[in-house]
Amino acid sequence: MQRPPSCGDLSGPWAMHKSLSEIAQVNPQVNLPVGAAASMHVSFVPMSDVSESGDWIGCQVRKLGEVRDGFSAFAEGDVLVAKITPCFENGKGAHVRGLTNGIGFGSTEFHVLRARHGVSQRFVHHVAQSVRLRRAAEAFMSGSAGQRRVPREFFDVFNVPDFSLRAQQQIGVVLDTLDTTIRQTEAIIEKLKQVKRGLLHDLLTRGIDANGELRPPQSQAPHLYKDSQLGWIPKEWVVELLDDIATRGSGHTPSKSIASYWNGGVRWVSLADSHRLDRIYIDTTDKEISEFGIANSSAVKHPAGTVVLSRDAGVGKSAVLASEMAVSQHFMAWRCSDRLNNLLLYFKLQHMKPTFEAIALGSTIKTIGLDYFKRLRVSVPPRREQDMAVEVVMASEVDVRTQQAELEKLRLLKCGLMDDLLTGRVRVTSLLA
Repeated sequence: MQRPPSCGDLSGPWAMHKSLSEIAQVNPQVNLPVGAAASMHVSFVPMSDVSESGDWIGCQVRKLGEVRDGFSAFAEGDVLVAKITPCFENGKGAHVRGLTNGIGFGSTEFHVLRARHGVSQRFVHHVAQSVRLRRAAEAFMSGSAGQRRVPREFFDVFNVPDFSLRAQQQIGVVLDTLDTTIRQTEAIIEKLKQVKRGLLHDLLTRGIDANGELRPPQSQAPHLYKDSQLGWIPKEWVVELLDDIATRGSGHTPSKSIASYWNGGVRWVSLADSHRLDRIYIDTTDKEISEFGIANSSAVKHPAGTVVLSRDAGVGKSAVLASEMAVSQHFMAWRCSDRLNNLLLYFKLQHMKPTFEAIALGSTIKTIGLDYFKRLRVSVPPRREQDMAVEVVMASEVDVRTQQAELEKLRLLKCGLMDDLLTGRVRVTSLLA
């Protein structure tokens, strides 16, 4: 096996290297305690219990007799690295600490790395999580599409600088500190999202009174509510067919065999844009169609502000068009009248997402039929109240977006810093100083 072209080879002060298998045993034996009974409890780590950021997020425990055969074994302090695509490329792995009785078993799709004597476990973990390692390993993966794996031999040729133990430990401290800040920011984002979800529920069920305050719930102030087809709603609200307050449309896919129908500058929302939905606005798309394609098919351009909803794969995902766009037949589209704030409709659809997911039918691909949307009724507050509610939710959204931007900066910083430190391009001692 030839050495990969980007395994951390350097010149200068860190020209000396060792392969990863020289600093860590690969898939080592695990010595069970003498006389270990089949009833002894051990940790169990399936692939689903490790994150793409390198954390062990589960706490499953099994009896030794249940997992001794047919699973990968590892010991306290070992580093797990997913070997199969796409888990490997996505960064799945973990430094396992706190194993029950010091022993763990898990997916056979893990490579296990054990730091050798005089090598920092955290250093091995960070090397295993590095983008440099994962990019280098891609050239060595073998197998059929969707089942490609990193062979054990890759670790014999992936080189890292021969740092002293102290330097390894210092690198681990720097990267661990950054990891802690990232985790704290993620926790803040999750709390803000929880607050936003609770606020959205209150605004869509109780609304805001004339004084700009949330109404008390129906159980506390029944005189403020009335019964309706949708349950209890504030007396000032009405229930309407969505079709009566918004113009409903759908989409179409121009013939893919006619090149002139495509790449013509008209953004076209399709299932390929699923990852761009649920972020309020969508401003870019995976594909574009042409004016000629629209003129010669059933495709329709929808104006900016139109609210779209996926009714097929990714059912229930929604967005507001940031500019004029067309959509595929997998989407519904609503252009709101003056009686309905388009952002309020977006937030209503977000709130209804569990309902959409529950009613979708199908085996391979679930979908919601058009008849459902023709009959869809929504509660409609007075327009002034709608605008106030949207203002409140958008302020909450700004808080989330601010923290998400900070998180993205931290992740980029970590990625760059890992590359600098783990290749020796930046000396950790100077960074600490």
